[in-house]
Amino acid sequence: MKNKSLLDNFEEYDDPALYDRENERYKGDIPFLQKWAEKMDGPIIDVACGTGRATIPLGQEGYELIGVDVHQGMLDEAKKKADNLNLNVKWLKQDCTNLDLHVKSSLIYTVGNSFQHFLTNEDQDGLLKSVNRHLKNGGIFIFGTRFPVEEDLIHQSSEEYWRTYPDPETSHEVDVYTISRYDALDQVQHCTTIRKYKDNQGCVIDEKRTNINLRYVFPKEMERLLDAHGFEILHVYEDWNETPITNDSNEMVYVCKKHGDGSTASKAPQKEAREPSLCF
Repeated sequence: MKNKSLLDNFEEYDDPALYDRENERYKGDIPFLQKWAEKMDGPIIDVACGTGRATIPLGQEGYELIGVDVHQGMLDEAKKKADNLNLNVKWLKQDCTNLDLHVKSSLIYTVGNSFQHFLTNEDQDGLLKSVNRHLKNGGIFIFGTRFPVEEDLIHQSSEEYWRTYPDPETSHEVDVYTISRYDALDQVQHCTTIRKYKDNQGCVIDEKRTNINLRYVFPKEMERLLDAHGFEILHVYEDWNETPITNDSNEMVYVCKKHGDGSTASKAPQKEAREPSLCF
């Protein structure tokens, strides 16, 4: 049975080449992942790997990688890039809420705020159960998600400018705008991204719109969720540079450890020394 809430977000990823043009240059999380990879042995699993933005750099360092995603087009693009570099990465199409990889790993991660793609409680439960099942006892799970700050949850009924980037194919500018609506009951933000393509005179000559839904989780909610699925929180940062999280953070980066006895309940998670008093 296909997971509808995951399939609802396919529109944003149906053009893997566009995804890479907009995202591939981001490498901020790679050194962090490499630091943890150095401590591990055996295969490393990249959950919701997309086109391999964070999989391929680790593969180039000689680590054994398994990239898993539900979108075949993204996996095809990842495999093409890996093959061009003669990298032996295993790419698998599976629903990440119901993984069946026949392997245990010391390190599993999901980056690019992919955690927000799991929109329902059932989706989140499925993901964390799958990760726990594929981790060795004491294994590490790393992921990032956006901090639910108030300004991100305000309705934007009109187009709001986000950023401009050069189109690698034409060298012309692309202006990106967003429209969003936040459903407080489901904690899901419904986003429309508008890309306006310009010519060499700066005039808009084309426009592309895509939609995506993103689930937000509050810090205390996340503590309870991870604990219930057998994870101890080792660290929570506001970025991939290991900056301590604060009330003014925009992102939450979690480093979690699977309980050594494989249980799904534990003592209260350890906290960062400077963890804020949280009132996304």
